[in-house]
Amino acid sequence: MREGRDFGSKTGGGAPASKEWANVDRRERLRQLALETIDLAKDPYFMRNHIGSYECKLCLTLHNNEGNYLAHTQGKRHQNNLKRRAARDAKNAEMSSNRAVHTKPRVAPRRTQKIGRPGYRVTKQVHSETGQKSLFFEIDYARIEEGLQPRTRIMSSWEQSVEPKNPNFQYLLVAAEPYETIAFKIPNAPLEKVGGMVPSWDRERLQFRVTLVFQNTPPTPAAAPYV
Repeated sequence: MREGRDFGSKTGGGAPASKEWANVDRRERLRQLALETIDLAKDPYFMRNHIGSYECKLCLTLHNNEGNYLAHTQGKRHQNNLKRRAARDAKNAEMSSNRAVHTKPRVAPRRTQKIGRPGYRVTKQVHSETGQKSLFFEIDYARIEEGLQPRTRIMSSWEQSVEPKNPNFQYLLVAAEPYETIAFKIPNAPLEKVGGMVPSWDRERLQFRVTLVFQNTPPTPAAAPYV
C-alpha cells in the first residue's frame, strides 16, 4: 500500500474533505485574497498592540498575525459589524443635518456706542373713586436710531446686582439704542392682568410712554375688639 493513501480510496482520487478542512481551506483562500486587495495601513480598525499581536477595534477580537486578521475581515462577523457601523453613521449624519437645518442662526450682539441716559418724567396717579394706584412714565428719545422702538421689561430685585436685594420692590427697564438702558424702582405689587402695562410710542415727538396700573387691593378689615 502506498503511503499517503487511505484504505479503500481510488488512486488519484484523494480523500474526501471533511467540513472542518473545507472551512480551513476557505479561510486560507480568503486570506490570500485579502492580502492582495487590502492595504492594512488604510484600515481604521486594524491595530497592533504592545505584545505584538493584532486587534480588530470594530469587533474587539485578537489575532496572532496579519493573515489571521485579514481572514477575519472577510468573515460574517466583521462584515455584519461594518454594516451596522455604516447604518449608525448614516443615521447620525442625518440627525446632525436636521439639527443644523432647525438651529436658529446666532445673532451677533449690537455694539452701539452709548450716548447717555434719556430725559424722563414720572407721575404718580390715584383714582379719585376707587383709589387704584398707577404710575405714568414719559421718556424722551430725541436721538433714537431710525426704525427702532423702545422695549420694556419688568425685572425682580433678585435679578439685579446694583442695589441690595429687597422683596418689596421691582424694576421697570426701558431700552432704546443708542441710549443707556434705564431702570425705574417701583413697588413689588401685582399689576392688573388686563391693561396692567400700557406702552405707547409717539414717532412724531419721539416720546415713549408707559402706564403701570396696580391691582386695587381692598384694605384689610380691622379685627373686632376682644370683649
